[in-house]
Amino acid sequence: MALMHVEVVSTEQQIYSGEASFLVAPAEEGEIGVYPRHVPLLTRIKPGVLRLQVPGQQGEVLVAVSGGMMEVQPTHITVLADTAIRGEDLDEARANEAKRAAENALKHASDDLSTAKAHAALAVAIAELKALDYLRKRVH
Repeated sequence: MALMHVEVVSTEQQIYSGEASFLVAPAEEGEIGVYPRHVPLLTRIKPGVLRLQVPGQQGEVLVAVSGGMMEVQPTHITVLADTAIRGEDLDEARANEAKRAAENALKHASDDLSTAKAHAALAVAIAELKALDYLRKRVH
């Protein structure tokens, strides 16, 4: 089985580093699936769920991303995410509260900086909720 090395890094920490046999990412033009030996590619990713098939592990490794960039090389993928959270670290109540707070901050934003911060917080919350929704659908 061919494998590729995957690095998922947020602005705060390294989220995942290891081998994968397949990756699905929320690219700006739609979801993109990547197998080992994929043609080189550089693409923006939007808020959503990054899914990794890891050899020897049942199920997928899920990472909620709020946006960023992904570089694909034949044997190596690097995802530079604005914010990323592993699937097992997601909390629905906290994500819903963060979404409400971001929407409220967006309504009351008085300048460009506060508007940008509110948009970023909203993107993170939406990515988390999309990941939780995907998990819910996969289980049922």
